[in-house]
Amino acid sequence: MAQPIPLPTADAEDGTTLPQNVEAEAALLGAMMIDNRVAEDVMQRIRPEHFYEPLHGRIFEQIVMLVGDNRLANPVTLRPLFAADEGLKQVGGTAYLAQLTANPASLIGAKAFADQIYDLAMLRALVTVGRDMVESALDTSEDINPSKQIEDAELRLYEVAEKGETEGGAKSFTRSAAMAVRNTERAMNSGGSVSGITTGFADLNAMMGGFNRSDLIILAARPAMGKSSLASNIAFNAAKRWMDDMEAGIAEDKTIGAPTAFFSLEMSADQLAGRILSEQSQIPSDKLRTGNINPSEFQRFARAAADLEKLPYFIDDTPGLTIAALRTRARRMKRQHKIGMIIVDYLQLLQGSGRHSGENRVQEISEISRGLKTLAKELDVPVVALSQLSRAVESREDKRPQLADLRESGSIEQDADIVLFIYREEYYHDFKMPRAPDGNSSADEITKYQAWQDEQLRVANKATVIVAKQRHGATGAVDLRFDRQYTKFSDMVPDGY
Repeated sequence: MAQPIPLPTADAEDGTTLPQNVEAEAALLGAMMIDNRVAEDVMQRIRPEHFYEPLHGRIFEQIVMLVGDNRLANPVTLRPLFAADEGLKQVGGTAYLAQLTANPASLIGAKAFADQIYDLAMLRALVTVGRDMVESALDTSEDINPSKQIEDAELRLYEVAEKGETEGGAKSFTRSAAMAVRNTERAMNSGGSVSGITTGFADLNAMMGGFNRSDLIILAARPAMGKSSLASNIAFNAAKRWMDDMEAGIAEDKTIGAPTAFFSLEMSADQLAGRILSEQSQIPSDKLRTGNINPSEFQRFARAAADLEKLPYFIDDTPGLTIAALRTRARRMKRQHKIGMIIVDYLQLLQGSGRHSGENRVQEISEISRGLKTLAKELDVPVVALSQLSRAVESREDKRPQLADLRESGSIEQDADIVLFIYREEYYHDFKMPRAPDGNSSADEITKYQAWQDEQLRVANKATVIVAKQRHGATGAVDLRFDRQYTKFSDMVPDGY
């Protein structure tokens, strides 16, 4: 039986033979031309650049093109397409195409050939990354920046490990529709409200469907409104739901929880953990800070810590992170811990990666917000970034935040898929407190104080989350309960319940 003419092998520049199997490539191409249905099976995974021999990659590309146009792909139909191909002429011309189909037995192992071609291509990609890392580390002709080299290397390794260099580009409608069906199924199984990652709050889930993968969510408020508390609550709720679902035997693709990474550029990891344990043990955080608790409270506190020992909640409290460093750490956590949601507290404390970062803060914030949105799409997880609001809020009679109140709002508002504001009327009402009446107070003063007290009862422990922007649905507002004693948000109990 005739065999394909051997093709020359190309080695690495240092003389090392790269991982390859030219015979498997030839056998796969032969099987594709004998039965074009093989091409339909492998074209979703294999691309022309996965072939070690460039000529084989070009032949594969033309076969896929013909099959995609519902035309027959065989040596006869391919011959005119390669009439001027110099690479084919070197191995015998168009007769080589016929020789590729000389072994019908290649049909039996077509899938195995495709898998091996793909795996060898990944190994060659690793060799390339490794060689580039060495060359970059040895080159001291320019400014030396080891951290940047490590970040670049981790990005390239992540692309090989996580995406296999096969993701990206246009997705077929069939594949996109299948993803939409899975999201709807997840929402249905969760009770009809959550298609993404749960926030842990029923009304907020109902309005947004949870946090969708690849979305950038901006959570903004003025200081003392509870940004970090709400973000921490959401992170805990998602991680706790994941832990509970895994213990209940629910499949990973069915759960609405997620392992969560919390990048805290403002608070330390132990402070965040203390807040969570305060909420779960129902012991005020100030008592925990001072150690003013009795033995039974400490036992309750220790029990809460033990119950959450396996909680998939990861805190990185490294200060002064650049957006590039954050993305590198996030990729690593996704690879190691299957992170499904990322929270950044807060956006304005991140630094740009440019050499002149800080000189133009607006451009730096634009780079950071674009970087966070890119990270959300790259890792296919929701990224929640906290943001400060400008002081313009305080100068208005109506203190409810607006999109224009976002600091450097142009880029943040543009890149965000969802913008949430926190507004607590109680905070501003406290400043309006009149002088408490005494024996010398007039009837008017007593009436004003009573009116203030009545209003205080209405706004006490109440927070409003304003959905100011949402690409996937309507805007609106959701009321939550905020317990300052435990820095905890929870669903608001309906009136009359």
